[in-house]
Amino acid sequence: MGIKFSYNEAFSRNLGWITESEQAFLRTCRIAIAGMGGVGGSHLLTLTRLGVGKFNIADFDTFELANFNRQAGAMMSNTGKPKVEVMEKMALDINPELEVKKFSAGINEDNLDEFLHDVDIYIDGLDFFVLDIRQKVFSKCYQLGIPAITAAPMGMSAALINFMPGKMSFEQYFRLEGFSPEEQQTRFLVGLSPALLHRTYLVEKKRVDFSKKIGPSTAMACELCAGATATEALKILLKRGKVYSAPWGCQYDAFKNSFRKTWRPWGNNNLMQKIVIFIANRLLA
Repeated sequence: MGIKFSYNEAFSRNLGWITESEQAFLRTCRIAIAGMGGVGGSHLLTLTRLGVGKFNIADFDTFELANFNRQAGAMMSNTGKPKVEVMEKMALDINPELEVKKFSAGINEDNLDEFLHDVDIYIDGLDFFVLDIRQKVFSKCYQLGIPAITAAPMGMSAALINFMPGKMSFEQYFRLEGFSPEEQQTRFLVGLSPALLHRTYLVEKKRVDFSKKIGPSTAMACELCAGATATEALKILLKRGKVYSAPWGCQYDAFKNSFRKTWRPWGNNNLMQKIVIFIANRLLA
C-alpha cells in the first residue's frame, strides 16, 4: 500500500527556518524558469523541495550524453527525452500537487508574455551562450516589475546577481547592445563574475572556445547555484532578509574556499570592468 502524499508533512522539515504561514504562502507562488538543463533543472527541484507550488518551465532540448556531468535529469533512462517532460515528472514525484505549465518549444518573443504571466519571480537557467532571448526575457521582467535572478556555474563556484524592480536593469548592468556576439559573450562573462575567483584553476584552457560555444562545467557549480538562487528567491518572496541587487553581485568558490561580494557602479561601464573585459578579450582570443 503506497503512502498518501501530504504537503504539510512532506515539507514540515522546512519549518523553523520558515514559519507555517510562510510555507503556506510559498505553496501559492509561481516561479518561471527558462532552461531545464544544468542549473535550470536543479533550480526546479530545489524550489520544489522548498514547497513552491507553481512553475512555468521552458526548454526545447532533449537530454544527451554530454549533459551527464551536471544536469539533474540527465541519465540513461532519459536520453533523447524532452527536458521539460523529464523535469516535470521528477518535480511531480516530489510534490504530486504541483501546478506546472510547460513551454516545450522554449521561450521566444511570441510566448514571452504567456511565460511570464502571473509570475512572482523569474529565474534564468538558459545556456551561457544564449544571449538574444535572455536579454528580451530580462527586459520584459523589468517592464512587468518581476524580480529576476541569474546564477552562473563558473568552475566550481556560483556567481549570482539579482535584478529587482526599479533598480539597475540587466542591460544597464551588462551593456551588451551594440557589440559583436563575441564581445557580448565576454561582457556577459565578466559581468557575471567580476571577481573571477575561478580563473586560476582552469587546467586546460583549450577546453574553452567561445567561437564554438563550448566550455567546461561541473555538477558542483550547478548545485551551488541552485542553493544560492533558492535562498534569494525565498528572501524575495517572503520579504525577509537583505537582498542585494545589481550593481551588487557575489561569487562563492568551493575550490578556493572563497567568497567575494562585488559592487560595480555603472556595471560594465565601470572603469575596472572595462580593464577586465579588455584583458579577458585578449586571453580568449
